[in-house]
Amino acid sequence: MPELPEVETIKSELLPRLVGRQFSQVIILDAKVVRHPSVSQFCQKLAGQRIGNLKRRGKYLLFYLSGAEVLIIHLMMAGALLLNPKQTERYTRAIFQFDDGSQIVFTDRRRLGALWLAENEAIVVGKLGPEPLASDFTAQVLKKWLQGRQAPIKALLLDQSFIAGIGNMYADEALLTAQIHPLKKANNISSKEVKSLHHAIQGVLRSAVGNKGASIDAYIRPGGELGTAHFSFRVAHRGGKPCPICGSTIQRTSLRNRGSYFCPNCQKLS
Repeated sequence: MPELPEVETIKSELLPRLVGRQFSQVIILDAKVVRHPSVSQFCQKLAGQRIGNLKRRGKYLLFYLSGAEVLIIHLMMAGALLLNPKQTERYTRAIFQFDDGSQIVFTDRRRLGALWLAENEAIVVGKLGPEPLASDFTAQVLKKWLQGRQAPIKALLLDQSFIAGIGNMYADEALLTAQIHPLKKANNISSKEVKSLHHAIQGVLRSAVGNKGASIDAYIRPGGELGTAHFSFRVAHRGGKPCPICGSTIQRTSLRNRGSYFCPNCQKLS
C-alpha cells in the first residue's frame, strides 16, 4: 500500500508538472472509483478548473482547484498515478487530461482507490490524526496520547485517526528501530521507549521519503520508476531471514488481520 513516503513522493514529483495546469477533460472508466459527487458531476465540475496547489494529508493527495473545491485521491492498496504513460495501462480507472496536452492516468488493479471532489476537504480527511513529520509531533505529545491506551502499539500506529500516514511496513521498521514488540500494550511503553519510538518513526519515514518510497508491490512513481526504500528494510517483509542487528530469525505474527514482522530477540514482549 502506498504509505506516507510513497504518497509524499508522488506529490513532490507531480507538483511542479501540474500546478497551473487546467483540466480539459476527465474520463472515468470505472464508476466505482468516484465516491462524491456523481460521475457526471465529477467530470463536469473538474473540466475547466485550474490546479492551484497540491498537498499530501496522511495517505491522501489533495489538489486545490481554482473553483474553491478540492480533488482528493486515495490510492489505497494498489493505485498509481502515471504522468503521460507511453502505453495503455490495463487497469486504468480514470484519465485526467490537461490544457497542455499532458495527462495523468489513475490505475488500480484492485479497484479500491477512491476519488472525491469536495468543497470541504474535512469531509474526507477531517478525522485523520497528526502528521508524524510535523514539528508539533513531539515525543512529549506521543507519550501523552499513549497514556491509558491498552491497544497493542502496532495497532495504534496503523490507526489513521491516531497518526496519519503510517502503514504496515513502516510501523514494523519503526518498532524494530525502537526495539519494541508490536504486541506490547501502548500504556506499558516506558518514557525512554516513547522517545526511541518517536525518533524511529521520523527517521524511518524521512529515510523512505529520501529513497522515493518502497516498491514492494504495485507502487510506482508518476514517471514509471520504482522507489528504492525497500532495499533498506531491516524487518518488513523479511520473515524467516536473519535480523541485521542480532542475527535471530525474523518472525511474523498476525495483528488484526495484518501481518507484523519482528525480531524476537531485539523486540522482546515483556
